[in-house]
Amino acid sequence: MKTVIITSMNPVKLQAVEQGFQRMFPGEEFLFAGVKVPSGVSDQPMGDDEMLKGARQRIIAAQRTNPDAEYYVGLEGGAFEESGKLGTCAWVVVRGGTQEGMARTIGFMLPGRVAELVRGGMELGDADDIVFGKSNSKQQNGAIGLLTHDVLSRTSEYASGVIMALVPFKNPELYPKT
Repeated sequence: MKTVIITSMNPVKLQAVEQGFQRMFPGEEFLFAGVKVPSGVSDQPMGDDEMLKGARQRIIAAQRTNPDAEYYVGLEGGAFEESGKLGTCAWVVVRGGTQEGMARTIGFMLPGRVAELVRGGMELGDADDIVFGKSNSKQQNGAIGLLTHDVLSRTSEYASGVIMALVPFKNPELYPKT
């Protein structure tokens, strides 16, 4: 059985990683373990560079405390500016052996009031809770679930990112080792 260290204790991220691995490798057995590690970036990362840096730094921290796992998964959500609007997405990085895969989840634009609160320094999950009258939505359906009325969820968004980050592991002959 292969061990997968997930660099979060958020149930949404834990479930998404499990779903992604199980869908990409249905015949394999994995032991999934979440760990709480620092990202080394701001609480509300802004831009792709900061999100990707946070995901990678989480992996580095997890490898120090759990050096024997076969896979490490770093997930870092955040916000980005595009054409004067604020959007959200996440980066997923998977490391295993000498291979690394990374993918950006789907991105979408945030409603004006949510964007205003985030630009004012609030984390997206807290802004969503205020605007939508929810509690702890970032550990549930997230902004995408709230805005799509659960047609999509934060779990499904992150699971798709995990699947795409696993592409080099599914096709190692097509991707150079790190």
